[in-house]
Amino acid sequence: MNYLSVCSGIECATVAWKDLGWKPLGFSEIETFPSDVLNYHYPDVKNYGDMTNYKEWKINEAVELVVGGTPCQSFSVAGLRKGLEDPRGNLALTFCGILDRFRPKWFIWENVPGVLSSNKGQDFGSFLGALVELGYGFSYRVLDAKNFGVPQRRRRVFVVGHLGDWRPSAKILFESESLRGDIKESRKTGESLARSITASLGNRQDATADNFITKAYSVREDAKANNFSATELEVSTALQAQRPSVQSHHAQTFIAKTKVYENHGTDSRIKEVDVSPTVTARWGTGGNNTPLVHEDFVRRLTPIECERLQGFPDNYTNIKENCPDSPRFKALGNSMAVPVMKWLGERIQAYETE
Repeated sequence: MNYLSVCSGIECATVAWKDLGWKPLGFSEIETFPSDVLNYHYPDVKNYGDMTNYKEWKINEAVELVVGGTPCQSFSVAGLRKGLEDPRGNLALTFCGILDRFRPKWFIWENVPGVLSSNKGQDFGSFLGALVELGYGFSYRVLDAKNFGVPQRRRRVFVVGHLGDWRPSAKILFESESLRGDIKESRKTGESLARSITASLGNRQDATADNFITKAYSVREDAKANNFSATELEVSTALQAQRPSVQSHHAQTFIAKTKVYENHGTDSRIKEVDVSPTVTARWGTGGNNTPLVHEDFVRRLTPIECERLQGFPDNYTNIKENCPDSPRFKALGNSMAVPVMKWLGERIQAYETE
């Protein structure tokens, strides 16, 4: 499988898919430290930089899959919920332009759960509407890294798409029990967002790389008029039995009932947990953002421990002598969790070879 990675960060996908024999055709990352990590580990793979320049990219081989998690700030509570009015949020629509440019058979898109409710679901509806116009079927689901063998609570929305048909994507994201309707009932009610958007678009097939953003905003207005809502799906319990094998040091990072500081500063308190709180890009920036654990004494988490919490090999981000901790924490906090991406890749591989 030849793939293109955008918003690559430190390249979770390539670490996850190494054993599958998949080939990265290019990366797209603009931040300095993650770019240095990419160059250190993958010197032969071109980093195309700014993803908004995708029309200029010269890739000679066919792109079979595009993967990326566009910036989440505009879709999260911390990002002031500006949604698609924030230029960072519009990169979700740039992602659609990349799909239109390279026409991959598959795509994987990741974001924070806040994307489901941003602007009452209309922002996510705009994104899904653009996918429909480009001819992609898709499924989406909330997955938590703690169910894949790493001791970290990290819930993320994953959208898996397949050109021309939604059923392959459903087979990737959902177990057979879920497809038969056995999945635990959602905590929220409402129409199926995908079905509603498909009905509103009809059979329009006139989207191009130059006009899809306008059409996506048109879908947003349709969504507002029809009061569409995004439905958050529960993770099936069957996922536990199907999670990939994990190296033992991941499970040992947080021993059962490890004590961590739930909050810092004047409101600090110790709490016993089975898994780590979500690794964030703010960790290691000082003040209340220092990740602390309580053993016989209070200490901060190390970058290696955070690499393990995300499923990366030890010292993956330690790319030079005396490498500072702060950019390592930030890069890891912005990354996807490796075991989750590995699970998705393995399921796509199984589907392609069945």
